[in-house]
Amino acid sequence: MRSMEALSLSELCAIIGEALNDNLAPSYWVKAEISSLSERGGHMYLELVESSGSTPGPTNTNVAAKMRATCWAGNKELLTAYFEAETGQTLRAGMSVLVEVEIQWHAAYGLSLSIVGIDPSYTLGDIAQQRQKTIAQLEKDGLLDAQQLLKLPTLIRRIAVISSPNAAGYEDFKHQLESSPYHFETQLFGATMQGEGAEKSIIAALEEIEKSQESRDESSFDCVAIIRGGGATTDLSCFDGYLLCAVCAQFELPILSGIGHTRDVSVLDLVAHEALKTPTAVAEWLIHRMDAQANRIADLIARLQRTAERQILIRKHRVELLEQRLAACNPERIYKMGYSLLTKNGKVIHSITELQSGDIISTHLSDGHIESSVL
Repeated sequence: MRSMEALSLSELCAIIGEALNDNLAPSYWVKAEISSLSERGGHMYLELVESSGSTPGPTNTNVAAKMRATCWAGNKELLTAYFEAETGQTLRAGMSVLVEVEIQWHAAYGLSLSIVGIDPSYTLGDIAQQRQKTIAQLEKDGLLDAQQLLKLPTLIRRIAVISSPNAAGYEDFKHQLESSPYHFETQLFGATMQGEGAEKSIIAALEEIEKSQESRDESSFDCVAIIRGGGATTDLSCFDGYLLCAVCAQFELPILSGIGHTRDVSVLDLVAHEALKTPTAVAEWLIHRMDAQANRIADLIARLQRTAERQILIRKHRVELLEQRLAACNPERIYKMGYSLLTKNGKVIHSITELQSGDIISTHLSDGHIESSVL
C-alpha cells in the first residue's frame, strides 16, 4: 500500500533539483581525465572519468567515476585560448585536467557538469610527470643515447624528410638547401605532425623509409630529418611519447629533429642524433657541415701545394749544390788558376815514374796545349 501521494516524474526531478541547489556550492574544482571530446555548434562536449586502476587513460576499463561535461560556446573560446597559451597544447582525449564546474540538473537530460574554468598548471604538471616517466623508461631500456652510437657520414647529401607536405616549415627547409652552393637530394615522407594520430603517422613514415632503404638501387639515405614549423595552436605531445621516441632511438639512420619546440626540449630532441629548433635551423646545420668539409678539403689542397713547393725548392737547392761541386772539379777552372795538366797518349800522368826518355807528352793550359819530348 502507498504510504504517501504518488509524484509525477517531473515533480520528482524538481525535488531533486531543489535539493541540489540547496546543498551544493555554486562551483567545484574537479581533477579528472578527458575520456572523449567533441565539438558541435560552437560548444565542446566532454566525458570526464576517474580511473580506479594503475593505468590511466581513455582505454582503461577500470572506471571509478564518469560524468558528462559541457563547455558552452560563451566560455569555450576564452578557456581554450587561455589553456593553449599557457600549455602550448590543445585539449584532447587522454589529457588530465583540473576544471572548475557547475553542477547542472535537467529533468530530461539528468545530471551533468558545466565547465566554467580551467587550471593549466595542473595539466602542465601531469605532462611533465609523464615526460619524466618516458625519459626514465628510455634510459632504463638503454635507448636514450642509442642514436649517438651512429656515425654521421662525412658528407651528408641524401636526406629523408618527414614533414607535413604543405607545411611552411618544409618549404623553408627546401628553400634554404636549394639556396646553398651544394647539391642536396631530399625525399619527402609525408606525415601528420601534430595532434591525435601524429605519433602513429610519423612511425609509419619511418617504416616507409626503412622499406625504401631496402629497395633502393642507388646509395641509401645519409640521415632522416623530422621537421615541423611552429604555430599559434600547437600540440606537440606526440614528440614526448615513448613509442615514437623508442622507434627513433633504434632507427638505423641518424635522426635530425627540428620540430619548432619553442618552450621546451621534447623527448624526441633528447634521443635524436642532432636536435635543432626549427626546420630552417636543420637546413642551416646541414649547410654549415658541408661548409666545414669544403674548408677542410681546401685547407688540405693548400697544404699539399705548400708541401710540393717546399719539396721542389729542396730539390732545386740540391741540384745547385751538385752543380757547384761539378764546377769545382772542372779542368777549365783549374787551368784558369795557373795549373796545367800533363797527359801521355790521352791519359793523365800522375807520377814521373810513368814517363821514359823520348816520350811525347802534352801540357794542357787554359788557352791551349803544348807537346814536348821527355829528355
